[in-house]
Amino acid sequence: MKEIIKEKLLQIEKEYSIKILYSCESGSRAWGFPSPDSDYDVRFIYSRPLNDYLTIQPKKNHLSFPINDELDIYGWDISKVLQLITRSNTTPFEWLQSTVIYREGKEFKEELWQLCQSYFCARSNIHHYLGIARGAMETMQNEEIKIKKLFYVLRPLLATLWCTERKTIAPMNIFPLMDLLSVDLQEKVLSLIELKESASEGYLIEIDKNLKKWIYNTFSYSLEASQKMERVIFDLKEAESFFRKVIQQ
Repeated sequence: MKEIIKEKLLQIEKEYSIKILYSCESGSRAWGFPSPDSDYDVRFIYSRPLNDYLTIQPKKNHLSFPINDELDIYGWDISKVLQLITRSNTTPFEWLQSTVIYREGKEFKEELWQLCQSYFCARSNIHHYLGIARGAMETMQNEEIKIKKLFYVLRPLLATLWCTERKTIAPMNIFPLMDLLSVDLQEKVLSLIELKESASEGYLIEIDKNLKKWIYNTFSYSLEASQKMERVIFDLKEAESFFRKVIQQ
């Protein structure tokens, strides 16, 4: 599948006259808990010819494609990516940490990742992850939840805890995040990851009572902690400089 994806990216470059600067997997395969029926969530960052940026006419800053043959592909223009980074949006932060890479300009990736450190706001990131967790928690039916949705609760809540306690960008993959759990809960989550490897994403499971307690306690703790944090407004100069460098190359 990786070679098919790489070929698809080459086709997109030619068809849309763009340069793909970076491409990765962004879904459960990169988060560390894929299912047998998981799609391939391919994301990419691209730039356009210089003259496309030197016009008063608005230009589309993203490319999306119908989901086809397990492939879910879309990309963002570097201008959109940088706008999101300056708002401390978690999505670019995650893409750049993916362990599954389809296209990589090493210097570009490293420089963009360093830029992300300058635009990290714990409060914004915590609120983003709490929103994801809240939505998944609403799907709980009594004591049961789809195994896919349970991980849409666990990983975001671990990320909120990371941002709250360590004040840095949270890892994308669930395994380093699990350092924040007790040994007992780590073992429970590892068993769930093992189960998810063979179960369909719609598989219903009963939530362990200790894990459920951790979920609600962590949600409340992170929400309360975030409300005491200040919203950060960043200077755009560093991002603007990076943008000019990329489009002039």
